[in-house]
Amino acid sequence: MHDMNAGLLFDARDVVGESLVWDDRRNRLVWIDIIGRRIHRLDPLTLAHESWETHDLVTSIGLRADGGAIVGLRNEIALWDFGGTFRTIATIEPNRPDIRLNEGVVAPDGSFWIGTMANNIGPDDAPVAITQEAGQLFRVAPDGVVTRLSDDRFGITNTMAWTPDGRFITADTMKNELYSYAWDSGSSRLTNRRLLFGDFQRGLPDGSCMDAEGHIWNCRVAGGSCIARIAPDGRLDRIVELPCSWPTSCAFGGADLDILFITSARFTMTAEDLESRRHEGGLFALRPGERGQSINRFG
Repeated sequence: MHDMNAGLLFDARDVVGESLVWDDRRNRLVWIDIIGRRIHRLDPLTLAHESWETHDLVTSIGLRADGGAIVGLRNEIALWDFGGTFRTIATIEPNRPDIRLNEGVVAPDGSFWIGTMANNIGPDDAPVAITQEAGQLFRVAPDGVVTRLSDDRFGITNTMAWTPDGRFITADTMKNELYSYAWDSGSSRLTNRRLLFGDFQRGLPDGSCMDAEGHIWNCRVAGGSCIARIAPDGRLDRIVELPCSWPTSCAFGGADLDILFITSARFTMTAEDLESRRHEGGLFALRPGERGQSINRFG
């Protein structure tokens, strides 16, 4: 059974909904609102919803093997039990107030990979122009040790996925490109960078997930209004139209991992924009006919 028509599942009204994860132990969706400074948890069947406020920007979330979460804040990586306090285990470039954390995903080896970017959010939460390629990629081990993965610089780090043959997929939103890297676990370094997918004229690449066939589902933010399904060789396989203009992250979930859930954003939109597109910032769902992969857990 498949239905390519995405529908609104939950009217979250996120400013920047991101980092969507399926918790297969609790059958819940977990995600964050960066500028709204909150963490969501939702039962997609009953729509029972919980949310927790954060003291500062919250930029990403992953699940831990012991049942809690690992959370990226503005510059800190913290362990968090739902409803508890944040326990910092690492700080990324603490002497760089001009940058912040962005995308973060738990890797197959149980570490947490996180990207940085020039801060684009002002003190009043208004957008700030990005004028430098300050983004880098880091690995946070379960013991809190931080390793820089590459010397490459990014405008905005986004998308983190691992292929069945061990390569790492990531994106630079500002360059409108996705890359494939080899991962040398011995040296904790990314090497052999290749351009995987670029110059697609529907929005820009944001978050992604991978299906059981090794295809990447990439949300096209900034007016893209769609998800691009990208084959392992970088070929555009399919375009899935969405009823939101800024899709931000996606994850397969449900008992059979056959439902694709999508977060979205309303950052930079005017009151007039939202009057005509009331569900921007919502959570959407569809059945694309493919299944996803089980998530990795930190630790």
